[in-house]
Amino acid sequence: MKRLFNQVVALVAAVTLATVATSVSASASPAAHVSDPTSRTAGPGHLLADGLDGALGSTVGPDGALYVVEGVAGRIARIDPRTGHTSVFASGLPKRVVPGLGGATDVAFLGRQAYALVTLVSPDVGGTSADGIYRIDGPTSSTLVADIGTWSIDHPPKTAFEVPSGVQFALQAYRGHFLVTDGHHNRVLEVTRGGAVSELRAFGDIVPTGLAVQDRTIYLAEAGPVPHLPQDGLVVAFRPGGTGVRQVASGAPLLVDVELGRDGSLFALAQGHFTPGHPAGSPADPGTGLLERVHRDGTMTPVAQGLDRPSSLEIIGSTAYVVTLTGQVWTFGVGGHAHH
Repeated sequence: MKRLFNQVVALVAAVTLATVATSVSASASPAAHVSDPTSRTAGPGHLLADGLDGALGSTVGPDGALYVVEGVAGRIARIDPRTGHTSVFASGLPKRVVPGLGGATDVAFLGRQAYALVTLVSPDVGGTSADGIYRIDGPTSSTLVADIGTWSIDHPPKTAFEVPSGVQFALQAYRGHFLVTDGHHNRVLEVTRGGAVSELRAFGDIVPTGLAVQDRTIYLAEAGPVPHLPQDGLVVAFRPGGTGVRQVASGAPLLVDVELGRDGSLFALAQGHFTPGHPAGSPADPGTGLLERVHRDGTMTPVAQGLDRPSSLEIIGSTAYVVTLTGQVWTFGVGGHAHH
């Protein structure tokens, strides 16, 4: 166990060493209009919500609301995208075992049914629960439908690893089932609603993180290995059954998410600059995160910069919603301009 995490590179950097002092309140908290989260944004930002306990992944639900997982608290928050009113949508999920990372990491819907992705809570890291996809059955109840941790132990990756059960990161609904990234085992998994797990695409040491889909095309963010140089931060695209992976864009440090906007525009979220010499598993430097617009020529330009350790991105209409490891949700205006 002594070297358990020293090879869990950029993915763990997206979920570690961020502590939040307060919990989600079921009552509305006032959203303060600000022009700059850290005095270095490229455009006006709006603090929509605060106080999330171990925030990481997010999704837009069938009701149009924003849903954000809270790994420390073992729950999912529902946030009104207009007012910032925050309430508990579901609780009772396995809580974080390893300080700074794990627990509930993402949320997705198939139709009106919610599911949560939970990682690093299994016995191989000192936990007592299962890593995988949980169906949300009610406000305080859930059911494990896919034991990804056990499958991962039984089907180890070809790349080097330290955590046998893997470090799952993103959960994406796709054509009636799920896609799951494992940033430690360097692969994208396909998981059926009934719980069958298979390897969809394996990679080298690129640290796959966020996902987005458009028809049959899957967009994937790559954080890249330590020290997470901008040239290693890629957005790529591929299709199930195909053999090729197409590079869409590059040039952002420690990419953690990718999302499609209206009219096919594409955006990427970078956690920011990683100081060389910091331990593997450390997050990016505070206040260096970037929300990037992807262009047709494969370059990216910032819509907002100076973000404090962002972890997840959603686009609703012309607004980007950025979740941070510090338990906040910020909004930024974005336009169209499709990348393809």
